[in-house]
Amino acid sequence: MKNCISRRSFLKAAGILGAAGALAACGGSSASTSTAASTAGSTAASAAASSTSIKLWTYPIGGWGNDDTVQGLVSSFNAKYPDIKVTVEYLDYTNGDDQVNTAIEGGSAPDLIMEGPERLVANWGAKGVMAPLNDLWTDDAKKDIYESVESACKDTAGNYYEYPLCMTAHCMAVNMTKVKEVGADQYIDTDKHTWSTDGFLKTVDALYNGGYENVAAIYCAGQGGDQGTRAIINNMYGGTFTDAAHTKYTADSAENIKAIQTLHDTKGINFDASIAGGDEITLFRNGTLQMAFCWNIAQQANSDNNAAGLTNDGDEIFPMAFPTDSGDPKLCGGIWGFGIFDNGDEAKIEAARTFIDFIAADPDQVKDSVLASTYFPVRTSVGDIYADNEIMSEYSKFMAYLGDYYQITPGWATARTEWWNMLQRVGSGEDVETAVKTFVDNANAAAQA
Repeated sequence: MKNCISRRSFLKAAGILGAAGALAACGGSSASTSTAASTAGSTAASAAASSTSIKLWTYPIGGWGNDDTVQGLVSSFNAKYPDIKVTVEYLDYTNGDDQVNTAIEGGSAPDLIMEGPERLVANWGAKGVMAPLNDLWTDDAKKDIYESVESACKDTAGNYYEYPLCMTAHCMAVNMTKVKEVGADQYIDTDKHTWSTDGFLKTVDALYNGGYENVAAIYCAGQGGDQGTRAIINNMYGGTFTDAAHTKYTADSAENIKAIQTLHDTKGINFDASIAGGDEITLFRNGTLQMAFCWNIAQQANSDNNAAGLTNDGDEIFPMAFPTDSGDPKLCGGIWGFGIFDNGDEAKIEAARTFIDFIAADPDQVKDSVLASTYFPVRTSVGDIYADNEIMSEYSKFMAYLGDYYQITPGWATARTEWWNMLQRVGSGEDVETAVKTFVDNANAAAQA
């Protein structure tokens, strides 16, 4: 059985993935640049979109937030389609939504945007400002792209508003050095990166009794990294956040109430209204916390503070699936791809479709496009693009645990706010069942609005 991922492996990964993007909870920088057309010939497929300029706005999705990386991809596009000029602007997660919404209201939305289904499908698509991408979703594409990804890219009427490129699984992490110190590694399957709910609670107890007062935090200062708190609660006893059809919120199940109550009553786990996901990561890295619920490969490979895969003190960080009694953890995932705003210009829409088709579907290009993201392909045909990278190959095990992409449920923006407000009320002493009922009532009211 593999007991750990070596420090050498993490250092190797850090060298390759040093530019990996932060979680959706964390912001990047905003800039603007443009790329002129190159000299290669055009093809018949782009004839309708020739001599056209389009604007691409992208959130900081791995290397897609890095101008040098993106300009390299645009240059590859222009080598095949020299008559389509692409201007790129980089958004962050602090102000990006406001920038996009302001642009929509002012009639100056970008032609292309890169993000996830919760924005492209459930938000802007639902508002009728996106152009359907049904023609890009050919039978071959549907066969190649994971079914769970496809279902997240379309609305209930069957219209696709996202064409996906890459994905990842959000997970949690433990300070394995401290876990071993207190003898709790016996509760972890280090090959599968899984554990039972009982094993998780025994690990927390062992760390707490071993002198680590702050083992983990249910952070709830805001929505940053909120996928982690939902995942720990939903997984512990098999609860769900929404119904399977994504029409209503179901977080008030007996399973979820039991999970929240258990977390609240467990010594070493604190409901902390002063921190959000990014703060939790900092506290985990500096040794204040011994577990993190806000984690993914971008954090694992991050070497800003120390060698990748190590805390600031040099302790081993070990990524874990969330604990569950079923043996089948369900991880929240990130899916990222492209959408097109319908600005009333068919030439620009066609040019944007051409760009998407090249970047996210061309078999000679898509591997490089995914590698730029530092995440994982949504297409089975792309194969194992990280076969020579031990940490990425190890992390690919989490892809098998991806659960339902419920972020496309109506009322999502309100539900996110109501979620952390609910956790704050529980932390302040409100009865769990009452607090969760308030969350579900308010979230479902928004879903039905």
